[in-house]
Amino acid sequence: MGSRGHREDPPPRVRDVASGFEGELMAVINENVSTTPHPYWVEPAYVRGPSGREFSTALSNIESAEIHPGQRT
Repeated sequence: MGSRGHREDPPPRVRDVASGFEGELMAVINENVSTTPHPYWVEPAYVRGPSGREFSTALSNIESAEIHPGQRT
């Protein structure tokens, strides 16, 4: 880890299972999305595609881009 907890190496290539979209994993955060006093935590993953545009998906919805679609290790 570098300063401020940032990674020094290039971001890993990942694939969104639902859409098949591939890109670089930029961030995963733990976010409370509850609208009530009881917390409800989710872990969205942010992926940047070749165009530079980022999108979010559930962390559980991504896999390594080195794995072919539908193949699990």
